[in-house]
Amino acid sequence: MQKARLDKSNESLRGPSEVISRYLEAIYYMWSEGEPLRSARLADWIGVSRPTVTIALQRMARDGMVKLTRTKDIELTPKGMAAAESIVRRHRIMERWLTDGLGLDWVTADEEAARLEHAVSDVVEKRLYEVLGRPRTCPHGNPIPGHSKAVAGELRLAVLAPGARAAITRVSEVAEREAPRLLAYLHDRGLTPGRRLHVVEVDEVGRTIRLRAGDADVTLSHETASKLWVVPGKKA
Repeated sequence: MQKARLDKSNESLRGPSEVISRYLEAIYYMWSEGEPLRSARLADWIGVSRPTVTIALQRMARDGMVKLTRTKDIELTPKGMAAAESIVRRHRIMERWLTDGLGLDWVTADEEAARLEHAVSDVVEKRLYEVLGRPRTCPHGNPIPGHSKAVAGELRLAVLAPGARAAITRVSEVAEREAPRLLAYLHDRGLTPGRRLHVVEVDEVGRTIRLRAGDADVTLSHETASKLWVVPGKKA
């Protein structure tokens, strides 16, 4: 009996397993992007079957991490949200270290951070955060939970009208996790946080948007433009 209590205590100290952490992280990203939190979407995001997601969600519900609403949407409990924020915070701090400290590119840093985040202790995380100068965002502009929040008044670039001016605040987590090639594409064209831009033309038929970013014209599909968050009204 005593051993069982110790095992349960040790499990609590270790936190969620790597597999459950992946689910918590994905749910958090979908929630922060305002995406529908459905099991089918979660299966697509993680790259597993729907029955596999169902089993994982049942386990997470049993452990008090999530609950399902009447409409079958997934909802993080306070316990689940705290665990998810911890995972995302560690990932984004690791990304900062890998890019700012080691000079890795965006895509490689994201991939390596996903591998390292599960092996880093709280002590190392806190020390890295201090050494890095207490960053407020990951390299792609997404806020670090517990240290900052999303910029007020953000919109997706895709909703702007011709003539609008704005500044990029962050790149969607969808681009980071589902389309690493897109992440590299945006970086190579200078469409990074802080970049000011001017919407030159919106083609509603072809579903494209033409931008003036710095000295260059860039044409993006509507889908790609939706992966960039901006604050409108900034002079370009």
